[in-house]
Amino acid sequence: MDNIREILNKLLEKKCSVEEAEKFLKANLIEEVGDLAKLDIFRKVRTGVVEVIYAENKTPQMVSEIANSFLKSNRFTVISRFNEEQNQFLKKEFENNDNYVLKINELAKIMIIKEKDFEFEKKGGVVGIITAGSSDIPVAEEAKVIAESMGCSVITSYDLGIAGIHRIFTPLSEMIKNGVHVIIVCAGMEGTLPGVVAALVDVPVIGVPISSGYGLGEKGIGALTTMLQSCSPGLLVVNIDNGFGAGASAALIANRTS
Repeated sequence: MDNIREILNKLLEKKCSVEEAEKFLKANLIEEVGDLAKLDIFRKVRTGVVEVIYAENKTPQMVSEIANSFLKSNRFTVISRFNEEQNQFLKKEFENNDNYVLKINELAKIMIIKEKDFEFEKKGGVVGIITAGSSDIPVAEEAKVIAESMGCSVITSYDLGIAGIHRIFTPLSEMIKNGVHVIIVCAGMEGTLPGVVAALVDVPVIGVPISSGYGLGEKGIGALTTMLQSCSPGLLVVNIDNGFGAGASAALIANRTS
């Protein structure tokens, strides 16, 4: 079946069941934006994960065209890893636009453009996010935006690294009391904190190695190695600086668990 109209006509004519129509609609429908990109319009329906425009290596005009095309099909769009030129271009286009709201997280370099009356549907999932140090916060904030856009409530507590291990216990206890379904832990340097947290809680922990550190294990290599070698059960690990992947995975777990 080639398009939504054909699927719906087949359903009305009783040539396919509701279940079959749903499967077809969840198929990989894409939309071409000139010759620039193919948007996975139904990704959220099919997988539960929001489609995000990755701005790196794109011109401001390319990001704008893709965003506008996406807004025609969705009521919002998420743009990650933007640079300052792209930021200023999109601010000029959307900041004073009567139809849209522009929400920018400058620290995480991620933004949401949405229709003024649009709100993300709450799915019931609760995600905790912890960082070892303040250098880890930008990636943690990226994960937070993604988890919230997928309908989760997010509880954060930052700068709790093992250099002052006593700091972890109170905020971790509060997260458990508030019913978190999964905890994201971002850590650079040697990346010990995710394994420590996983040893203390009965919910899944997602470790995010951060590209800090120097010498032999520089740029997150040491943190990644430590997390992968951890003997703490219940610890899952994403790639270096992958806040998007951590936020999406946490939201899928949390929303399914809630």
